Amino acid sequence: MGCGEMRYLIVAGGNVSDEFIAHVIKTGGFDVILAADAGMEALYRCHVLPDIIVGDFDSVDAEILEHFRKKERIEICMLNPEKDDTDTEYAIREAIRRGAKEIAIVGGTGTRMDHVLGNICLLGIGLEHGITIHLVDEHNRIRMIDAPITLQRQEQYGKYISLIPFSEKVNGVTLEGFKYPLQNYTMGGFNSLGISNEIIADEAKISLASGQLIVVESRD
Repeated sequence: MGCGEMRYLIVAGGNVSDEFIAHVIKTGGFDVILAADAGMEALYRCHVLPDIIVGDFDSVDAEILEHFRKKERIEICMLNPEKDDTDTEYAIREAIRRGAKEIAIVGGTGTRMDHVLGNICLLGIGLEHGITIHLVDEHNRIRMIDAPITLQRQEQYGKYISLIPFSEKVNGVTLEGFKYPLQNYTMGGFNSLGISNEIIADEAKISLASGQLIVVESRD
């Protein structure tokens, strides 16, 4: 893979329907598909060949792994099972190393809340490298921001927008075009102030002076 590819899809091993993955692949316009370990099982069921597979392969069906090993065009990166980072973190860093400017992750959510919380933390890698990373499933699109963003109402992922402080304090939070606006507010502490807001204008803007916010677009 060269550095010309810009948009990467990472398929991780969390709970996600085959129909949803197929839809994301069909409509996402991705340049590279990267399977992280057991994520290759969903691609196998959808009859999709990844460009790259990474993992220690301790949680993937052996027959599926062998199926992909036989495909010459697939690059396989075998990891040490005793590594410090997860397969998903390695996949993110590998995608960035190869020139990704935008990354979507499916299969990064599911029933293992430790993995979900860990994957939300990994969104901060995008801030470090100045690229956009989203966690996406059937009901949510999750990102982390440390600079203003504008959301188009017709392009939002779901009806609800929730803001959750990732840093201890997020200063200067201003919300424009929302049902519940804020002006130069400091978010932090133990409360649920930012949950379930809604966009009421054609576009909405989230601004902040310092800190990091998790932005969750949700639909029931």
